[in-house]
Amino acid sequence: MESREAEAVLRGWFAGRLPDDWFQEAPEITLDREEIAVVGVLRPPAVGEEATAAERAAALEGAAQRFREETRERRIEIAREAEHRFRRKVSWGVRVGDRKVMFTTLSVPVMTRLRQSERLVLDTLVAAGVARSRSDALAWCVRLVGRHADSWLADLREALQQVDRIRAAGPDTAS
Repeated sequence: MESREAEAVLRGWFAGRLPDDWFQEAPEITLDREEIAVVGVLRPPAVGEEATAAERAAALEGAAQRFREETRERRIEIAREAEHRFRRKVSWGVRVGDRKVMFTTLSVPVMTRLRQSERLVLDTLVAAGVARSRSDALAWCVRLVGRHADSWLADLREALQQVDRIRAAGPDTAS
């Protein structure tokens, strides 16, 4: 199954399987080789206009935690079905207000070869206490690049989708 078609089937399956009252809109579903991440938008909790920033932040955190606890059994059941059907682990998260909270995520080892100068960067992050290990330091670097390169990465993903469309429209090479 083509990647775009597989993603459409996945989105459709979750649209049909998730309870209608969980999220304000269709959840964001992200797929990679190992994991399906389902992130839904929750209605922000009502706090008075006089609420401080700390109160607002605590209310958002509380709303995410409430959803996590109240839906745990159903999320586990749905995840098991999806994992069996799609052969990938399922992770869950929510967006509430300006916060994104992931409940469960898969940590996958990635093999990489780094030159000494690159390893020294990781070792500096470890020595400074930014990360506990080289692995944590590398994950920190990837998150930092992701935050600062969002538009470039979005353009790259769009270009890859265009390549998929062109390949699908091309002549059948299987003959």
